[in-house]
Amino acid sequence: MADTDTSVPAPEAAGAEMPAAQTDAAAAPADPMAALAREAADLKDRLLRSLAEMENLRRRTEKQVDDARVYGIANFARDMLAVADNMRRALDAVTPELRETADTGVKALIEGVELTERELLKVLEKHGVKKLEPLGNKFDPNLHQAMYEIPDPSVPAGTVAQVVQAGYTIGDRVLRPALVAVTKGGAKAAAAPANDNAGDSDVG
Repeated sequence: MADTDTSVPAPEAAGAEMPAAQTDAAAAPADPMAALAREAADLKDRLLRSLAEMENLRRRTEKQVDDARVYGIANFARDMLAVADNMRRALDAVTPELRETADTGVKALIEGVELTERELLKVLEKHGVKKLEPLGNKFDPNLHQAMYEIPDPSVPAGTVAQVVQAGYTIGDRVLRPALVAVTKGGAKAAAAPANDNAGDSDVG
């Protein structure tokens, strides 16, 4: 009876080579600490981004609240300026001669209108609305609107010589530009002073 070979051939002999990936994995197992470190770094980055977004949102919300508080009455204030304009026109119509010759009742009425105008301007200023005082200052297109020119070589060109309609600011914005007349014919005007209630953007 012939002998039977029962030995198991080696993998090399059988041609059953292991895949390269499995060989690498077996040779260098994954480092769990490195994986945890990468995950922690990723979570930290996400957390920092979220905190930055929350801070930006907080600042935007605070600015929106502040703007609403300061500029929320802009439309109402602009309407009230028409009342102030009418009071000023009524007072300008009273000449010094008329004021001197008026009887006691008329004088009391004039004084009452003057008092009301002052009180109205005081209330507007309390809520951030301030009257511009451009007379004698350099024309500023951010604050003033030129209506016409007045020849006057005795003063620098571009100086506000007359205020046709008062202008107002609210906060740091222009509520209504002042309608003015400016001079021409003189030397070039110097830079505009910084105390003319500067504001460079109209309120919507």
